[in-house]
Amino acid sequence: MSLLRVLAFAGFMAAPAAACDLALLLAVDVSGSVSREEYRIQSDGLAAALRDGLVAEALIKAQARVALVQWSGTSRQEVTIPWVAIESYADLDVLAARIETDERLWRDYSTAIGEALAIGEAQFADVPDCRRRVIDVSGDGSSNEGQEPRERHAALRAAGITVNALVIEGSEPDLDVYFWENVIIGEGAFIITANGFAEYPSAIRRKLIRETTQQVAMLD
Repeated sequence: MSLLRVLAFAGFMAAPAAACDLALLLAVDVSGSVSREEYRIQSDGLAAALRDGLVAEALIKAQARVALVQWSGTSRQEVTIPWVAIESYADLDVLAARIETDERLWRDYSTAIGEALAIGEAQFADVPDCRRRVIDVSGDGSSNEGQEPRERHAALRAAGITVNALVIEGSEPDLDVYFWENVIIGEGAFIITANGFAEYPSAIRRKLIRETTQQVAMLD
């Protein structure tokens, strides 16, 4: 074997693993306005969206890290699924199965979106090498307890974290306007609107496709 081939082979063997392009934190609303059936729609819909072919391929290509937070009122936010490395379809299927069986922690508490953003922000310290940092927050109401979401914007911006939102309409008028003005932040931040929980599964699929495939395509 020529010296050039030896060096090329050695370089291939020593090549570093692909870098993480995306850290995606899923923040799921479990406040009092969400019924048992609606929570199940969220869990099953989110799991199905992660298994979608376009989403799955993009997450694997991005060598993504994905975590899940359940959030409700003040002091009632918890990471129920810590960061999972998505390097294969098997990794993604395990994550989806965990989401499907993730037990709801609270049922009858208020809506503290600012607190949810705060706990979400803190999680990115565990994935410092991921290029993009995104909080994907779903909610069916405006914040009515704790710090206002806008109070977190300066810290989120400084940390390079983008907040996108899935707004579940039905309980409050003009909820999408509230999320546009008070919740989302960062370059290219956006909202997707579902007209009630029945539309959540299709809406979260569209949202994940937009968060993953379009951004990953920009790297090619």
